[in-house]
Formats: sequence, C-alpha cells, structure tokens
Amino acid sequence: MNDHFIKNIEIKNFKCFENFSAEGFGRVNLIGGKNNVGKTAFMEACCTNIYTKNIDTLYTTLMYVTYVREKLEYINKLFSLKDDIVFFENIKNYSVKTNINNIQYKLIDQDGRKKEYKFNINKDESIISVDDFPYRRELTTSILFVDGKGFTNKHLKKIYIEVQRRDKEELLNKYLNSFDSSIEKFKIFNDSPECKTKDKKDYLRLSEFGDGLRNYISIISALYACSDSYVFIDEIENGIHYTNLDKLWEIILTISKQQNVQLFATTHSKECIESYARVAKRLKDEEIAMITMARNPKNKLKALVWNQKQFLSELEQNHEVRGW
Repeated sequence: MNDHFIKNIEIKNFKCFENFSAEGFGRVNLIGGKNNVGKTAFMEACCTNIYTKNIDTLYTTLMYVTYVREKLEYINKLFSLKDDIVFFENIKNYSVKTNINNIQYKLIDQDGRKKEYKFNINKDESIISVDDFPYRRELTTSILFVDGKGFTNKHLKKIYIEVQRRDKEELLNKYLNSFDSSIEKFKIFNDSPECKTKDKKDYLRLSEFGDGLRNYISIISALYACSDSYVFIDEIENGIHYTNLDKLWEIILTISKQQNVQLFATTHSKECIESYARVAKRLKDEEIAMITMARNPKNKLKALVWNQKQFLSELEQNHEVRGW
C-alpha cells in the first residue's frame, strides 16, 4: 500500500456520522449497504479530508460535494454568493481524521448575534467571522468525485485535457470500443463531447447516447487525470448494463494500479459486487477491499471492511455482503 492512500478514518459529527471509525482500506474499495445508510456521505468525508490543504480547499470541497449531492448543476439557476453562504452554514460541522490529514470545521453561532467559522487543519487553527470570510474556491482536477450521471460537458472538457496531456486518447478509445463495438473515437470539439461510430460519417453528441456511456467515459478519464491521487465514484453501476460490469472493473483495477490511484465507489447492485470479486480474483489483485455499512442494534453506524481474501471467502460461502 502506498503512503498517500487512505488506510483509516475517524468521522465525528458530520452528516449521519456521530462517532465512526474504520480501517483496512485497499487501493480499490467498493462500498455496499442499504439505502440512506451513509455510503455517499462516507465518500464525501474521505474526499474532503484528502482534498484539504488550507481553508480555501476545505471550503471548496465541502461546497463541491454539496452541489453534487443536490444536483444543483442541473437546475437552471445562477447561484449567488448569498446562496453559497446558506449552503456552507447548513453544513455546520465536519471532523474527519485519516492517516493523511486531521481536519475540523465548525460553525459557531452565538444566539444569532455573532457567527464565526472555526477551522483546524492539522496543527493550524483559525477562527474567522462570517463577515470576514473570503469564500474563495481553489479547484483541482487531481482529486475527482464522479456522481452516478458522470461529468457535465464543461467538467468533462477539463478532465479530458489531462487525458490528452498523458497521451491516453487511444487507450480511452480502445476501452470505449470494448464497451460498445460501434464506437470508434471520442473527441471534444469546443465544449461539445462527441463520439464517432462505424455507421456514421459525422460525430454525434455524447447526449445522443445513453447515460452509461457518459459515466464510462467520466470514470476512465478520471482515473487517468488522477495519477498518484484519488477518485470517488457514486453509484458506479448507474446506466451500465450488467454484462459490461466485468469490463468496467477490469479497466478500473488495471488503470488504478498503473496510475497509482486510490478509488472508492458505492453500489446498490449485487451483480456489481459479484463482478468486482470475480475480476479481482481473475487479475489476482490483492489490493482491494469491500466495505459494508450498516447500523447495529443500537442504531450506531458501523462498517465491516473485508480484504480480498476475506471478501472472496464470504462470497464463496454465499454470505450477503451488501449489508449485514
């Protein structure tokens, strides 16, 4: 395991987490569990922790995962600074410690008379009045969070530049052809991502194809863009037919190893979990983990983390691993 990978985590007072801890993560980690158990919130906590280098990046990632969660990018509205302030203050608390960073944020509200933001970023502490807070964003494409619909056209364009910079266009086209044999090439013209098929002379807009193709392209592009870094994928199987899941996992396990990427993904699908295990076993990839999240009889949120050997053993014994 590489030193930059997340190996353990403690989450306190963030969303559905009160006092949560887990350890034993791999290079590639699949997260299962029932609906509304906190799978996406767990990834948001991880993503924010490793994204944070200073106050601006902490603010940026907390807002980013909020916007992704609320699907605000699909709403035909221009958001003002006032909207951002409301969303940021609604978060109220964030306290996550990993082997990488120890990050804390808290909104201090003194009966509505005075509001302050308190930040603890590793050993640095800052308290800033709401009136004095700059609300600056500091974006990076080296750590990416992919929701179940894939990237928007604007975001995909930024990520594809990193694919081109690494000379991976031909490999991306090869993977797309394995997903759909009719697809020959993928390109972005101005702001329009488009694909060329064998039976058409002209390129077609990506929106002409199903959601699965956009998700597929987004995942592969993210893996190349995040070399020596991290990728988080929510509802990884969304829009992808179960017959293509083995191909997807082979791509993920192969590229993540080549590019030294740590990946976390959520799923609701038994077929997706079985495919993950099947491909990991065939590739003899021991740097994987299965994370199952559930609430115990006392309603406390817990996680079981299986390494590759334990995970395969559970499935071979026909044990349920989506939620215990």
